[in-house]
Amino acid sequence: MYTRNFYLNKIKSFMGKPVIKIITGMRRVGKSCFLKQIIQLLKQQQVNEKNILYIDMEQLEFDFIKNYRDLDNYINRSFPGIPGDKYLFIDEIQEIEQWEKTINSLLNKGSMDIYISGSNAHLFSSELATLVSGRYIEFPIYSLSFKEFLLFRGSQKEDQAREFENYLRFGGLPGIHHFEFGEDILYQYLRSIYDTIVLKDIIKRHDIRNVHLLENINKYLLDNIGNTFSAKRISDYLKSQKLRVGVDTVQNYISYFLNTFAAFKLQRYDIRGKRILEFHEKYFLADVGLRHAVLSYRASELPGVLENLVFLELKRKNYTVYIGKLGDNEIDFIAEKKDKRLYIQVAYLLASEEIIKREFTPLQQIRDNYPKYVLSTDTLLGNDYEGIRRMNIMDFLLSEEE
Repeated sequence: MYTRNFYLNKIKSFMGKPVIKIITGMRRVGKSCFLKQIIQLLKQQQVNEKNILYIDMEQLEFDFIKNYRDLDNYINRSFPGIPGDKYLFIDEIQEIEQWEKTINSLLNKGSMDIYISGSNAHLFSSELATLVSGRYIEFPIYSLSFKEFLLFRGSQKEDQAREFENYLRFGGLPGIHHFEFGEDILYQYLRSIYDTIVLKDIIKRHDIRNVHLLENINKYLLDNIGNTFSAKRISDYLKSQKLRVGVDTVQNYISYFLNTFAAFKLQRYDIRGKRILEFHEKYFLADVGLRHAVLSYRASELPGVLENLVFLELKRKNYTVYIGKLGDNEIDFIAEKKDKRLYIQVAYLLASEEIIKREFTPLQQIRDNYPKYVLSTDTLLGNDYEGIRRMNIMDFLLSEEE
């Protein structure tokens, strides 16, 4: 089990503090292992194992915990007269009905340090927000960064280009590193994860009747990463395929998929008007390997996949990300954090004057002095161009810059 120090370093400052630590992310991104790594860190700090309670709601031994009362009773039985600070870890807590009542009670008592994880955005429902408003910190866990991917693979610097090809094809879910790398094996594994997300987190949770329609909407999202579109466009497309569906239904089904943390919606930002636009969003996936497992790997669609990887790297580094709109031009990403802002264009190859003009012109029209990047897979990029930094995507993904 590789220690994910990137996330451990983030959470250390909040350990032992009176706030709930909520670990979020798609299934199989490594939340369970991360919780266990926190427990291991506590043990290294001489915390007695009897003072640590770990509940994994995906294990049958905890199947008896159905609701908040079951949870409260089990916690009380688990710490009979044990002195010292207590530590509670609950994995996939959304499986417990009204769990927030017990967690809120424990928080009010100040009796233990609480860590919970979940694979559904309903963790932040109105009930939770009301009960523990201002008293929780979210720590999103993402699939492996390219830097982590290389660590898991045990790769040397000279192997980076080959491993980047693997990263493009198979994504960054930690579990793929248990298998021999090959499309037949890994895509079967990744497809099983996708099916679990659809079945357990969408169909079962929302009592979906029209499974065929759900699958078509999900596949449309997977097939259009990096493209701007609207729910109406999906509705019109499905109608052309003889599937009658209203815009509201499309929006609901998209929201169910987003709630699993398997995808993210990216809004457009009008740079001149300084406002967020409400229509024609982009969607990106929590892991590109899922897309290829469902639709197959197609080299012709690499530009969208590369954008997806850059987007995830910005999210890992805590940037708030938008699509930029400047008149008729579009900037792939505007990334903001505190007093920092980045403008980023992503291209597969800067192979012609037409492509170079398309990528650089929108950035040239931005009049502020924030850093501007054009990222591509070119290896010989030369000097910066009119203050715009040209950078290889691999180098960007491996950069230490925050």
